[in-house]
Amino acid sequence: MSYKAPTKAVITDAGFASRFLPITKTVPKAMIPLGAKPIMQYVVEECVAGGIKDIIIVATHEGKPIYEDYFKNPVEKIYKQLESQGKLDRFEAVKDVLSLANITVIEQDPSLPYGNGSPIASAKPYLNDDEAFLALYSDDLIFGEGDVKTLVEAYAKNPEAKAIIAAQEMPEEVWNKYGMIALKDKKKHTLSHIVEKPATPAESPSNLTSYGRYLLTPEVFAHLVPSNTGLDDELWTVDAITKLAKSGDVIVTKSKGKWLTTGDPKNYYAAYDEFVKMEKYLWNLLLGF
Repeated sequence: MSYKAPTKAVITDAGFASRFLPITKTVPKAMIPLGAKPIMQYVVEECVAGGIKDIIIVATHEGKPIYEDYFKNPVEKIYKQLESQGKLDRFEAVKDVLSLANITVIEQDPSLPYGNGSPIASAKPYLNDDEAFLALYSDDLIFGEGDVKTLVEAYAKNPEAKAIIAAQEMPEEVWNKYGMIALKDKKKHTLSHIVEKPATPAESPSNLTSYGRYLLTPEVFAHLVPSNTGLDDELWTVDAITKLAKSGDVIVTKSKGKWLTTGDPKNYYAAYDEFVKMEKYLWNLLLGF
């Protein structure tokens, strides 16, 4: 069965981000900034650049009002203050956020088990039964051309696929930190399975890693149920995708950008460093240096 091209995306940030405490006691992890924008805004902008403007953010109970405030509150006090000071040009950045996309913020279903598949399962009532959708982890950032565009284009070429997943080549020394991809058919770039954090390089089936950029069909929800928990009794998205690969084609497409995770302080600082380098490059390009 084929599904319509996606018009919606699910972005997840429903964890407690304990590695970032104490700041995440008050602020969701994806609201930590890179420059003048929070991480979440970059992920939303990636969706919009890929043609997706209907976005569901899955948050914690505490995080939901924070996202609603950021993406929907016109902050009239700030507007009036800037207007009185003749500085309304500074408000343009706020207007950009408010008009960025059609954003719905929901809470993760508390009846579901822990795991990165549960926020996606929580969004099912907000998605269309006859349409594929994007799923993005908010702590994964893509520098350069975003993966959403790449995934949508790959689905247009493979409309019978059960899913499309983004992948990036990684150096051998970090294979033990990520889910490494085993291909069923190297010519067709179809997935066989994913080996989570192989203990040795010899146990890794390739140098391709999977991360939080997926195009999924509604068939995935048959596997994102509490009875399908895996490692550590958690509900894993990659387990559901692997099951999809047993009944049809899951296409692996290489990212055209550079993937960096912000899921822990060390990697966040590396991503911030990359961001600063890119900002300097863009400024130099603009100024003709």
